[in-house]
Formats: sequence, structure tokens, C-alpha cells
Amino acid sequence: QPGTAQPGTDPARDAALANAVGAVVDPELRRPLGEVGMLRAAAAAGSAAQVLIALPAPDWPATLALQDAVRAAAIAVDGITDVAVELGVMDEHEQATLRAQLIGDPAATAGEQPAHGHAEGRAVPFAQPGNATRVLLVASGKGGVGKSSVTVNLAVALARTGRRVAVVDADVWGFSIPRMLGVERPPVVIDQMVVPVEANGVRCISMGFFAREDQPVIWRGPMLHKALEQFLTDVYWDDPDVLLVDLPPGTGDISLSLAQFLPRSEQLVVTTPQPAAQKVAQRAAFMAGRVNLQVRAVVENMSWFCGDDGVRYDIFGSGGGAALAAELEVPLLGQVPLVPALREGGDVGRPIVVDDPGSEAAEVFFEMARLLTEEYLPTRRYSEGLQLL
Repeated sequence: QPGTAQPGTDPARDAALANAVGAVVDPELRRPLGEVGMLRAAAAAGSAAQVLIALPAPDWPATLALQDAVRAAAIAVDGITDVAVELGVMDEHEQATLRAQLIGDPAATAGEQPAHGHAEGRAVPFAQPGNATRVLLVASGKGGVGKSSVTVNLAVALARTGRRVAVVDADVWGFSIPRMLGVERPPVVIDQMVVPVEANGVRCISMGFFAREDQPVIWRGPMLHKALEQFLTDVYWDDPDVLLVDLPPGTGDISLSLAQFLPRSEQLVVTTPQPAAQKVAQRAAFMAGRVNLQVRAVVENMSWFCGDDGVRYDIFGSGGGAALAAELEVPLLGQVPLVPALREGGDVGRPIVVDDPGSEAAEVFFEMARLLTEEYLPTRRYSEGLQLL
């Protein structure tokens, strides 16, 4: 644990130093150090300054960047040319205080909502009146249509518009978002609060952080329900503008649980041009209607392959996405071509919108992001003052 910085001979200068360093924003928490209790002390003596920082966890991933930012802020104070940054770790009480400040006590809200299985009926922040986060559930009727690829690239494209974007990998059995997004480390836990990992401008949480890639998740519905509840309540999401949820294929327990947890969400249905895939995707859309969720649009993936000769080949047929959109009376948000780079990028954690932003496929994702933020806006309105008891 860090000690106490010796006060300088000029209290006003010490205060200026503390204000400068306290305004530094921690890259992980996205909060000023002074606001979240990470600045323990700061003092100046002559041209030298000493700053004591309390990290929220021993394995804090932003440590090096934080030290550089603190030094830069301190040197910006008039007359300071040498800065010593001493690091310590918050004790259990400080960690509990920080968690309460950022997300409160999710367990204390148990019983406020209907619960199934092992879930506690906690209050989900994204379901509360007045919450401004737009939630998009990305669904498909069957596996293998590229739903996770669409989720990742659309999330990064939305982040490139300047919005704060997060992804919940709810495909508990087939989790793949961390690998596809390019995540290189596990999340950090502060007093049972999970700080999600960010990659390519998108924060995410996934069962992939809690199970090996080769480890099957053999859970029944009640355990799945509890895990999803914790993903939504025990994670420090920091009020993203958009939250995308990568659903497992089909219409099983997880989709039903999320419909209960996130009743204000909108659904994007991913299909391929193939009529068989379209008919199966239709079931996922009809399930959304049964649980009073709004289907926002259809995304057609693997729409065509463009050969070296410049000719488009409809490998999986054509028209499936447009037919499904017409049947559901929703827009066809976009048609994503079948390109090897899209698959390769998912394997190595380089989404095509990052690796080749000028490609045909990337431009489709950027256009879909534009449509979702400028034209296909939420049509249901919720007021914080309208709550039925």
C-alpha cells in the first residue's frame, strides 16, 4: 500500500497539482482519478512532485497508460519537471466503496423483478425507465449464418461513429465474440463487479472469459438465466449508447430470458439468401413478436461472392433477406457479401471494418450503422415518469 506524500511548502501549489492529477481519466473506469478515489495524495517540493495512486486491482490493465497520463498532468503544473508516481492497491473497503459508487449493490435489488431458475429477480439497468441505452438483440433461426460476425463488425462500425458501444455474448454454448473482436485479456473484477474488456472501441462480456475454448457449457435453463442476469447487473457497463446482444441461434431459454430482462430491446434478424435459412429465421422473428419485442430489421449475410472476374455469384441463392423483410414488414438493413477476409478477420480478431474499411463488406456495415443511428430509430418511447406499480 502506498504511504502518505509529504506535503510541500506551498499548499496552493499542492492543491493545483492534486487538481491536475485528479482530473486524469482512468482508461478502464472512464472516470477522473479524484472522483473514484484513486488519487491518494499529491505534493510538490521545488521542481519535484510525488503522486500516490491506488489501483482498483493488482492486475489493473491500464497501469502503464495511467502512469504516463499522471506524469504528463503533473509536469503541466508550473515549475514541476520531475514526477515520482507511486502505486498501491485499494483495500477491500475501498474496493467495495468504488463498486457501490459505480453500480450500486445489484444483489440488494433482488426480488424487484420476476425471476426464474436461480436468478434473483434483480433490477436490470437497461430495463429501467429513463435509461438511454439502445439495446439490439442480434438473432438467427439457425447456426452458421454469420450472426456473430455481423454482431462484431456492426458493433465496431457503430463505435466508429463516436458512440459508446458494448456487446454481450449471450451465445453461451458457442461463445466467439472475444476472439472475433480481438480481445487479448480477461476482464478485471473489483469486489464482484466485472469491468468489461475493450477492443477496437467496443466493450464486451462473454462466457468465453469464464470457460476454456474447448470446455463445453453443460447447463440447464435455470443456470443460464442466472448467468445472463449477472452479465447485465454485475458488469460495469458505464451507460453505453448502444448494447448489442449476440443471441444463440433458435428460440430457446436464453432468448426467452433476455426478452424478460430487456423488454425494451429491438431485434435484428440475420439470415442468408437461402430460402431454407429464411424460413428458419422467420421463427426467431415470430418469437420476438410473441414476447412483445420489436423486430427492427433483417440483415442478409453471405449475399453473393464476387470472383476475380468481377462477376457476382449467388452461391446461396438470392432474395431470402428481402423476402423475410417483406413478410415481417421491416427494412432490409443490409446485404453483406461473402468474402474470405471477413472470415479470416474473425479468426484472428481483426474485424473487416478495422482491417479493410474500404472493402465492399466493410462499407455495408458502415451503412447499416448509419441507418440504425439516423433513419431506423426506436419507435417506442418510454418515460421515467410512467411506471406502473
